[in-house]
Amino acid sequence: MAKQALILVDIQNDYFPDGKWPLAGVEAAADNAARLLGAARAAGDLVVHIRHEFTHDDAPFFTPGSLGAHLHPKVQNRAEEQVVLKHFVNSFRDTELQAILEQHHIDSLVIAGSMSHMCIDAITRAAADLGYNVSVIHDACATCELEFNGITVPAAQAHAAFMSALAFAYASVVSTDEFLASQG
Repeated sequence: MAKQALILVDIQNDYFPDGKWPLAGVEAAADNAARLLGAARAAGDLVVHIRHEFTHDDAPFFTPGSLGAHLHPKVQNRAEEQVVLKHFVNSFRDTELQAILEQHHIDSLVIAGSMSHMCIDAITRAAADLGYNVSVIHDACATCELEFNGITVPAAQAHAAFMSALAFAYASVVSTDEFLASQG
């Protein structure tokens, strides 16, 4: 039987409207992440919270020790839930995440959080490359508007582009409702 873990990535205060780097749709995404969290807790699944802090005080957001770098109250960890501190985009890089998953014999990951085009993309691709079965819950993820070479990419289009790329070869990409219905 598959052993599943919910990985909540960077659902931190700075990504919310009063933070230093607000994301489009972050409130709705966090509400869906909270639904996933409740279901994972009820099922007895392993829950791992990922928290990003940059290593320097002049970072644009998630500065060390700041309130903005704290987990958002909508998905606050319980004492028994692991919180993995990372300093890079990829949640596996220089962290204990893989060791925690191995310790609990996890083979399937359910991923939600921020930002779709950065940390969600990185953890999903890394997890698939490490052999995990990965589900990304697209409406429990958020991102921001991007710019490249003078072209502005609206947040919804950036999100859709990254979700479609992950769905092509790295993960099952489904909505919160679809995922929760499949767990019934």
